[in-house]
Amino acid sequence: MYRALRVCNGEGRQVDEPARRRLHRLRHPAFFGTLRRTTPLSDRWGWERGTPIDRYYIERFLAQHADRIRGRVLEVADRRYTEQFGRDVESSDVLDMQKDNPLATVVADLSRHEQLPEERFDAFVLTQTLQYIFDVRAAVGGIHRLLRPGGTALVTVPAVSRVAHSAGVEGDLWRFTYGSCMQLFDEHFADVRVETYGNVLTCSAFLYGIAREELTRRELETRDEAFPLVVAVRATRG
Repeated sequence: MYRALRVCNGEGRQVDEPARRRLHRLRHPAFFGTLRRTTPLSDRWGWERGTPIDRYYIERFLAQHADRIRGRVLEVADRRYTEQFGRDVESSDVLDMQKDNPLATVVADLSRHEQLPEERFDAFVLTQTLQYIFDVRAAVGGIHRLLRPGGTALVTVPAVSRVAHSAGVEGDLWRFTYGSCMQLFDEHFADVRVETYGNVLTCSAFLYGIAREELTRRELETRDEAFPLVVAVRATRG
């Protein structure tokens, strides 16, 4: 049988625990509105509504470290961010596992080191990719192998995300935290800096498919290390 816990309210009167919870809900009501639903507003991370929230954080991180995107630069799948943020770029290469990508100049699996050139690049832009690679530790070793001494990898990974349509439930494998990224990269790199972006609001909004333009700058810029949406790593090879 349930036995109510007795606690004091602000006026000194005894109230049971269920009553205390009801009082708390009344004082701090939750208005879900259009979010009281079991399907997202957008099934494409909010692209049709504006800019996906994770892209806001990814581009903010790359802009902050744009001076590292220089020399011989490697990027995954295309050259979008190299062209947008690169400075003094001598050459631009594209890494992809898929041979049918016409932009790919390096066709390889990051976790298969024998497929990777060694010490070729000054910068590696690797956004939202490691979650699709099962052997993440080997993939981070592959990142290290690709870079010249002094070269830098700018890496972003999801802490919160829906399962990607392109990968499916069997191909979208991991979510990351500050701690996991620090340990993964600290094993190989001399200089590692890990940052997190997001808060409980932006995480929730991203899952619902709400776009960056629908939130205020203050809401986007508030960081709560307990609720990261994106984890970003700047790792420099010694």
